[in-house]
Amino acid sequence: MQVLQLKDINKETMKKVNLLIIFIFIMFSCGNNATENNNENNKENNNKKTSNMEHLTSKSFKEKVFNYEINKEWKYEGELPCIIDFYADWCGPCKMVAPVLEELSKEYDGKINIYKVDTEKEQELAAVFGIRSIPSILFIPKEGQPQMFAGAMPKQSFIQAINDVLLKTNK
Repeated sequence: MQVLQLKDINKETMKKVNLLIIFIFIMFSCGNNATENNNENNKENNNKKTSNMEHLTSKSFKEKVFNYEINKEWKYEGELPCIIDFYADWCGPCKMVAPVLEELSKEYDGKINIYKVDTEKEQELAAVFGIRSIPSILFIPKEGQPQMFAGAMPKQSFIQAINDVLLKTNK
């Protein structure tokens, strides 16, 4: 068996080998990035299609939940009971609650609405409801007074609150 040494390979062959290696590397990298980007785009599109949760601004809150500028007493504006998640993107417990609420929005589609309020962007809303810790979850029945819960809750606690507070069913 003959072993080639570097001095045995001419410069032109080395250039071709290097170009081939670079070409293969570029093709591999681009293919993976395109696949990753495609997968990310598909995930985003799927989330948009399957998510029933809506992010509220002060304006949409006043239209869909409660117009605190006009009404001094509680008057719910919605058609369905709702949950409002007051959160922030940097909040660890908020990130734990988000997928639970996403699941519940699908499971209770047509029975309740689930809204999210970013307390960093909607500081006025956070102040109106006295939000001092996040996540803070507001359960609003169709009739009656809303109830606020602070902190991350497991899915089973959400289900119990939905049934007891929002839908008023006993299981």
